[in-house]
Amino acid sequence: MANIAVFGGTFNPFHIGHYQMLECVCGLDIIDRVLLMPDKIPPHKTCDFLADNADRIKMCELVCKDFYKAELCLIEFEREGKSYSADTIKLLKTKYPSDKFYMVIGGDMLATLDTWYKWQELIIDTAFIAFDRDGMDNFEHHIKRMQHLGAEIIAVDKKIISVSSTQLRENLNKNLLPEKVYNYIIKKGIYNE
Repeated sequence: MANIAVFGGTFNPFHIGHYQMLECVCGLDIIDRVLLMPDKIPPHKTCDFLADNADRIKMCELVCKDFYKAELCLIEFEREGKSYSADTIKLLKTKYPSDKFYMVIGGDMLATLDTWYKWQELIIDTAFIAFDRDGMDNFEHHIKRMQHLGAEIIAVDKKIISVSSTQLRENLNKNLLPEKVYNYIIKKGIYNE
């Protein structure tokens, strides 16, 4: 039996906040593998510009090379429709029936978890690794509230830098992107529209 962390997101682009989270999760002794999973069709977000799937996948692939526990997982591209976490976890549990899953989640998402599609099933099927972010209020409150509703949550004690992907797309800041991701974005001219 392995403990598998599932780190999904739009990754548009994969920024330093994502990188810090991935680094922390890969450093947890309890976690054996980390599946880095770009969303095919993000259910929670509408954005000004969504980079091509191939470019978002490549950014994730580049970052995975930095961590031996991390691997790219494209399971959400194998099915139609929105990338709902509940459906993805069910699919993973079918694929790896003896493993335990932990979903990586930022504090902003944790605060709205009980509004997600099939959230009652999701908190039965997976545990959560939750990250506080700079500038977020009531992180502990949201953890306790979701635990009271039945969620198993591991709270990471490191605060993650808060990065606005929208602002980053509008004004690329080299300091807010992993170097190899920044270089790839510049080379491809992804956000120059």
